Amino acid sequence: MTNATWPEPALGRLDASWRGDYIDRATADERMLVATGNEPTTGESCVFCAMFEQASSTDSEDAQVVIRGRTANVVLNRYPYSSGHLLVLPARHVADLESLSAPERSELFELVSRASAALRRAYLPDGMNVGINIGRAGGAGLPGHLHAHVVPRWSGDTNFMTVIGEARVVPEALGVSLLRVRAAWDEL
Repeated sequence: MTNATWPEPALGRLDASWRGDYIDRATADERMLVATGNEPTTGESCVFCAMFEQASSTDSEDAQVVIRGRTANVVLNRYPYSSGHLLVLPARHVADLESLSAPERSELFELVSRASAALRRAYLPDGMNVGINIGRAGGAGLPGHLHAHVVPRWSGDTNFMTVIGEARVVPEALGVSLLRVRAAWDEL
């Protein structure tokens, strides 16, 4: 074996220590949203909690529920990055991993694993993105209710539409994705 070294980064470093004040202010502003009740911190204004209240069974296509567990659920993302994009989330309204009980954490990650297997069976993707964004600064669009993304990916599945057209092209209707994922899940 050779002693390979990492290539030097193509980007240089720029001192932007002045941004520290901006980051501190943005963090304080975010915390103020939560403190004043303008950020959903309870299930009463949470879209995920409302979804589960509306849907009384996994047969509800409106809720896009794939599977209900004891402490966690799997749903189809209404705004997918690709066909079959799933969300795995605790049934209880919690914002971060450390707020989960051991059974919730165990089931959440078991369902993430099973969701990946179901997507592989249903779509035969070339790869998979699995991720959890915690807090608005961490990229969570709905920061009050923890959720994991499980997204099938294919070589060449990105194109100019997202960057230039500010739109995603998803080649399958949500109802079709729901039926496809449920069928694959049943085969696991």
